[in-house]
Amino acid sequence: MGKLYKGVRLYLHYVSIQVRSMMQYKTSLILSIIGQFIGSFQVFLGIFVMFQRFSRVEGFTYSQVLLCYGIVLMEFSLAEMFARGFDTFSGLVRSGEFDRILVRPQNEILQVLGSRFELTRLGRMIQAVVMFFYGIWASGITWNFAKVLTVIFMLIGGTAVFSGLFLIYAALCFFTMDGLEFMNVFTDGAREFGKYPMEVYGKKALLFATVIIPYAWIQYYPLLYLLGRETSFLFMLMPLGACWFLVPAWLLWRYGVRNYQSSGS
Repeated sequence: MGKLYKGVRLYLHYVSIQVRSMMQYKTSLILSIIGQFIGSFQVFLGIFVMFQRFSRVEGFTYSQVLLCYGIVLMEFSLAEMFARGFDTFSGLVRSGEFDRILVRPQNEILQVLGSRFELTRLGRMIQAVVMFFYGIWASGITWNFAKVLTVIFMLIGGTAVFSGLFLIYAALCFFTMDGLEFMNVFTDGAREFGKYPMEVYGKKALLFATVIIPYAWIQYYPLLYLLGRETSFLFMLMPLGACWFLVPAWLLWRYGVRNYQSSGS
C-alpha cells in the first residue's frame, strides 16, 4: 500500500505540473477545449440527422443512442486525458528520452503516464456529459442504485479498455520505433462506432467486440441492463470484467521493455 500511495502522489504531482503549465496560456487552453467540443460535435449532428429520417435504429431510439454514445465518449475522453502519454510514446522512443526514463527509480509506466495530461479533452467530456444527461432525461429509464453503479462500472471499464489500447499502441513502438496508425482503428474508430450499440453493426462485429476487444462489455451489454432489456446482474458487472484487457496489454508492454534497444538518439 505504501508504494501505491507514493505512486499516486507522484502521478498527481506530474499532473499538477502539466496543469500549471497549460494554465500559463489560458486563452490557448480555452480555445483548444472549444476546438475539441466543436470537433466532436459533428458526430452528434450525424446522429441527429439520422434520426430525423428514422425513428429507431435496430430498436434503439434517439435518446437511447445518445445515452450510449455519451457514455462511450466519456470513457474515451477519460482514457485520452489520463493515458495520453502512451498515445505520444513513439516520440519518447525516437528521441531517446525513454532511455532516461529507464534509469530513474520510478516505474516506467507511471512516468510515461505523467509525461502527458490532456486537459483540453474537457471539450469532448462536456459534450459527452450533456448527451448523457439528455439521454437519462428522455430515455425513460427507471433509475435505481444498481443502474447508477452500472454507469460507474461502464466508465471504469471503458477507461481501462481504451487505456489498454493506448498501452498496446505504445508497446508496439518498441519494435517499430514509430506509432502504427492502424491502431487508430481500434481507438478513434471505436469511439466513432460507439455512437450506436454494437448490435447495429451485425453479429460478426458484435462477436469481435465480445471475444477479441471487449468493446461490447463496456457498451452494448450494460446498456441492455440500463434499458431494462436484460435483468441479470452479469450484464451490470461486465464492464468491470472488461478490465481483464489490461493484462495482455501490460504483458506486451513488459515484453517490449525487456527487448528494448535504444534508438541511439
